[in-house]
Amino acid sequence: MFSNLTEMNGLSDINMLKIIRRYLQKIKQNPFILQSLITLLLRVIGVFILFGFTLFLTKNFDPKTVGQYDFVRSFLLVICSICLLGCDQSILYFRGRLKISNTSSDLRSIYMKMVGIVYSMSVFLFVIALSLDKEFINTFFADDGVYLILLKATGILFFYALTTLNIEVFRALDHLYVAELFRNSIKYIPIIIGAVILYYFYDEAYLVDVFLFGFVILSAITTSLVFYYFTQNEVKSDKEAVSYKEIISKSYPIAISGMALFLLMSFDIMFLKKYRDDASVAFYALAVKFMTIVSMVIITVNITISTKIAEYFSNRNTIELNRILRNSSRLIFMLTLPATIIICLFSESILGFFGKDYVAAKDALLILMIVQGICSAFGAVPIYLNMTGRQHVFQIILVLAVVVNFVLNRLLIPDYGMTGAAIAFVTSSFFWNITVASVIYRKDKVKVFLN
Repeated sequence: MFSNLTEMNGLSDINMLKIIRRYLQKIKQNPFILQSLITLLLRVIGVFILFGFTLFLTKNFDPKTVGQYDFVRSFLLVICSICLLGCDQSILYFRGRLKISNTSSDLRSIYMKMVGIVYSMSVFLFVIALSLDKEFINTFFADDGVYLILLKATGILFFYALTTLNIEVFRALDHLYVAELFRNSIKYIPIIIGAVILYYFYDEAYLVDVFLFGFVILSAITTSLVFYYFTQNEVKSDKEAVSYKEIISKSYPIAISGMALFLLMSFDIMFLKKYRDDASVAFYALAVKFMTIVSMVIITVNITISTKIAEYFSNRNTIELNRILRNSSRLIFMLTLPATIIICLFSESILGFFGKDYVAAKDALLILMIVQGICSAFGAVPIYLNMTGRQHVFQIILVLAVVVNFVLNRLLIPDYGMTGAAIAFVTSSFFWNITVASVIYRKDKVKVFLN
């Protein structure tokens, strides 16, 4: 009997090995899945770096200092979306359109014009920041140092925006893994080194300054790499160059959509700083960072398929378009579900690991994680309209979501603090996801959500 059991176990092991081998072969044969998994791995490495750095900050820096750092990060996300005018996303749209002719020289011309647009916008926004009333800004946030922080952030805006644009150009030139390394790992190196130096040798109050200066270094490195990749892939083209007018006409609706998304992630931070304090900002920002684990998967898969959506839609290849959307929604949901369950089950222990005070964000974390997990079932919703030339539709929906988010934050945060901020965010997030999915199905009869 025992020998029979041993034989059965041996056969089971052999069958399992065959299944694993067959699955690995399928992955190798499917570039979409393989690329998504490698990209996800790079992002997971970035998450470990981010949370390792966050742990260092929460254990060694005052919550007020950490709150200021998170506040300026949120501010830069919003103002950078204005400065970029959507160029960081439209470069992918143009690449998808040009991919058939493989004309990277055209893409280089587009990139140079985009850099000019970004520089002009950064100067314009800095002049606006200089003209703002210092006392009004400081009084609004009940903090005498806010105006100076915002002015410094606007001063380095061009370098921050250029770094962001360059990372998307890496993607457009099919250097996806390089883009992910910079987006999720390398970009943290200057602030990590600076924070360690501040902790051991200087004053932690300079944390924001070190964070901002890091983008001057990153912009120089990424720009050098962009030009190197362009010289390696130079292809002559007889096609007429894309004009500034066409770039802006395709980009500005994406800019409004991008700004709306960042406002959705920033209003809660802004209102928490106004009605609570920097410590509350730090606690809530940690909960948001955990939510990004789920959103990281969504973004990773969507990054991989974005140019393909533009390409298939332009070629009217509905079979491939539906296939890639179906596969992406399933992959996103399967990858996000375990992380959502684990973080929800051990939320208090996870937050307490960063410091006992951070457990205050437990309720906010649970709300954010549960609804973000539900939203993961909507697959390619965040990019589909932008990649198919309907940027203005996405823009209108997101603007409505921003209005909902603003009103809810204003009503809930004064009384409910971090929990109110979480409710405002997830309500507006669910609103725009289900609305966009409905519009896509009605217009194209395409199911981008899990099915």
